[in-house]
Amino acid sequence: MDLDKQGKTSGMAHINRQIRNRLLKALEVSPIVFLNGPRQAGKSTLVQAIAKKEYPAEYVTFDSTTQMAAAANAPESYLRERKGSLIIDEVQLVPEIFRALKVVVDEFRQEHGSKLKGRFLLTGSANIMALPKLSDPLVGRMNILTLYPISSAEALGGQGDFIERLFKKDFEADSGKNKLSDVIRASTFPEISGADIHERTTWFDGYLTTILQRDVRALAEIEKLSTLPNLLRILASRAGGLINDADIARDAGLNHVTSRNYKILLKMLFLTFECAPWYRNIGKRLVKSPKGYMTDTLLLCHLLQYELRDLETNRPQLFGHVLENFVATELLKLITFRDDKMDLFHFRTSDDKEVDFVLEKPNGQLTAVEVKKSDNVSKSDFKGLEELQRITGDDFVCGVVIYRGKDVVPFGQNLWAVPISNLWL
Repeated sequence: MDLDKQGKTSGMAHINRQIRNRLLKALEVSPIVFLNGPRQAGKSTLVQAIAKKEYPAEYVTFDSTTQMAAAANAPESYLRERKGSLIIDEVQLVPEIFRALKVVVDEFRQEHGSKLKGRFLLTGSANIMALPKLSDPLVGRMNILTLYPISSAEALGGQGDFIERLFKKDFEADSGKNKLSDVIRASTFPEISGADIHERTTWFDGYLTTILQRDVRALAEIEKLSTLPNLLRILASRAGGLINDADIARDAGLNHVTSRNYKILLKMLFLTFECAPWYRNIGKRLVKSPKGYMTDTLLLCHLLQYELRDLETNRPQLFGHVLENFVATELLKLITFRDDKMDLFHFRTSDDKEVDFVLEKPNGQLTAVEVKKSDNVSKSDFKGLEELQRITGDDFVCGVVIYRGKDVVPFGQNLWAVPISNLWL
């Protein structure tokens, strides 16, 4: 699927989400599957689509005040009365349901043995794993998947896996078919994929109001609710940078503990995420602070109050941070599509050799990605990658500098300059 001149994708309502097969596999092995992710990422659309075909189930949503009241009033009865599989949308709005799920699933297991698979499919716009009192009862009974906004490969109608390409060292030149800014505008929430700046501005204003007023209240008692939008803008202005909690608290006018708790809440609501530092028990001193990003790059632009094209033309340095955020979100999405475990890190030494992203498998094999906003790459752009390669030896599969040029260019053993279009091929 190509992007047209406005950057819109045709057939967006029918887009094939790459996590679909993984979701169906999870329903075949676990009694409870929880599909979480940002509000409006497409969770409801996906679960209702599979309910019509591969996973026949009753569908209820706790966005309905009647359903929510019934479930909160008698959660165990609410679950027991369902004879077949049940989909519960926005499950975090009734936290009492989680302990009830444990009780009911254990009862069903005693009655049906190990045959209880795919009984409950939950969706939620908050990461309940950050709340032990909710998540602990369901350990061993629940499989958790995360659906983020549309990836660039999904927006273009493909099934691309850039991570697989990295580990296979399989790269392609850029055909020039799709413009980067158009791809970024399409790689967002389904409702505004490819929309113009005016539509996006209105949509994001309403989106943030819903989350910061309603969803926050459902999760926590917040004394200074009015400070959350400002804190979010501060985090947006630091996207791609090392997180310094003391500086963030000072800029937000909050004490250190409150700022940190509010920051955790924004992560739980999938507005922000952090990239942990990569290190092993080696002698070299490495920086051990995480880097912060926004979960959606158009949301980042909205908070910065810049249109993408204006950034490219008039604020190239800031555009570099936005481009890094885009690559971070793409890698995060690609990780969720995979059956195997994969961790995303950044790498930085105390003498400022750095790599934007490190992807590591459980066996220690890793690849690394540096992001450049320019059309050209030089040897100096590989300093961080060469240092990481030296430290990790045979575990280092390859390192790439993603750039805006068209050619795949080798820069040493297992080092390449690679066009950014490889993200969505």
